[in-house]
Amino acid sequence: MTNPFIDDSIFKVVDLASQTLPASALFVVGLPIGNLGDITLRALYTLNQVDAIGAEDTRQTLKLLDKFNIAKPLFSVHQHNEHQGAEKIIAFLKEGKRVAIVTDAGTPAVSDPGSKVVDEVQKKGFLVVPIPGASAVVTAMSAAGMAPEGFVFQGFLTGGAKERLTELLELYKLGKTFVLYEAPHRILRLAEELSEVIKDNRKIVICRELTKKFETIETLKTSDLKLWSAKHSPKGEYVVIVNAANRNSDSEIDPSTQAWLNELSEQLPTRQLALIASKISDLPKGKLYDYILTLKESSKVQKES
Repeated sequence: MTNPFIDDSIFKVVDLASQTLPASALFVVGLPIGNLGDITLRALYTLNQVDAIGAEDTRQTLKLLDKFNIAKPLFSVHQHNEHQGAEKIIAFLKEGKRVAIVTDAGTPAVSDPGSKVVDEVQKKGFLVVPIPGASAVVTAMSAAGMAPEGFVFQGFLTGGAKERLTELLELYKLGKTFVLYEAPHRILRLAEELSEVIKDNRKIVICRELTKKFETIETLKTSDLKLWSAKHSPKGEYVVIVNAANRNSDSEIDPSTQAWLNELSEQLPTRQLALIASKISDLPKGKLYDYILTLKESSKVQKES
């Protein structure tokens, strides 16, 4: 039966049929992260041409294939059976077949199963062909308005409470924009951890359900996280972007800021004044806190002398 999605004239325009699809190759196919309209022509063409498809969840992949009138043998390849999945794929490749690997959303081996499969297939000398698709991290970054100098992609934090805080502290110390993935049942915990670790008042963008019906993209400051947590009802998958340290983080406190800090240092608690000053000046709260402490100690010494 003719597949209208594969034989459509647009495929002829981009000349997909002339692209090589080598046999005995594993095709790592990126799928939409939510909106099916984001699937690429090349992904559709490849899935229609391969002999079998290894899927993170065969039920989810079958739904997608049915939408595009593609019928292919499916087998399971997920995080708990990657070695067995790789063996099955290698057996197909030895027979001269083409095999695709997909995850439920996005690209295999990027915070998803697939890296072990790719590694084992490469070690056996077979070709691995990437078929790029939608990416949650790139989608989120495009709407964040930050990190023109680049960013660090961390994905999901690992381990228990102590290990998570250690990872966040290491990312914070880099001074660069970093990107996290988080599940709904842990997003409030992540917000609390970020409030604890991020000492300067950085810009934070929280993206939920990217490309889906209830997509939301919120821009906050570190100081807003506790209030956000109190009001937020967790639902869907999240991408959290923490902006790089402010470029003024190593700058000296300007004379004007020093003057009004000196006036207010006796009137307000150190922590409160540092928070206010950070919001106004966009300087690191920690740097201002240390400066205010110095002012108060100096004032105390003068009064005692």
